Amino acid sequence: MESTFSFIPNIPIDAQWSQNGKTVAGGNEKGDAPNQFKKPCGLFVDDDQTMIIADFWKYRIVQWKMGDTNGQVVAGGNGKGNRLHQLNGPTDVLIDKATDSLIICDAENRRVVRWSRHSGTTQGEILIDNIDCYGLFMDDQRYLYVSDYKKHEVRRYQIGDKNGIIVAGGNGEGAGLNQLNCPTYIYVDQQQTVYVSDNWNHRVMKWNKGAKEGIVVAGG
Repeated sequence: MESTFSFIPNIPIDAQWSQNGKTVAGGNEKGDAPNQFKKPCGLFVDDDQTMIIADFWKYRIVQWKMGDTNGQVVAGGNGKGNRLHQLNGPTDVLIDKATDSLIICDAENRRVVRWSRHSGTTQGEILIDNIDCYGLFMDDQRYLYVSDYKKHEVRRYQIGDKNGIIVAGGNGEGAGLNQLNCPTYIYVDQQQTVYVSDNWNHRVMKWNKGAKEGIVVAGG
């Protein structure tokens, strides 16, 4: 089975970065035209550098190929709503290569949904509901990690499981090492170590697999 996981390359310690960035998607004021966004949030970059972007206030997921001047709506884009062909405030998205589908944090609808990438797809399906999700990640074993910014926790799910297990936080809102406060985006490495943007604690936390508390690795 092809891995769903994108590895971070080894970056030399003396790597040099360009002093100026360049716009690769959007940059044409806010709006709903094919070359515009309104509050783009999470994104996923595929192996061929195609970007999949959650366009929060336009209730859609946009695919943008590197070098293109316009994006393509690949999920939602049918106005704000909670029907299966609609999204409401998507905050994050990833590609599940095993099923060639998008998994989307449909935040304002309090659900995680899946949309096939096959042509002709007109609606998604609900994977997890009644969750105040914000960030998503899938590891190389196809475990899905989801942050819940109101329960102040991150859970790990097998696809099809609606309950999951807590892998970070879950001890109420707070600044203790066993707590989170509005967790948003997440990353998981090969050892299933979970890195969490702990938003209102102004820090990034690292939770080793099975740990009861995290380690502050940035900010705090």
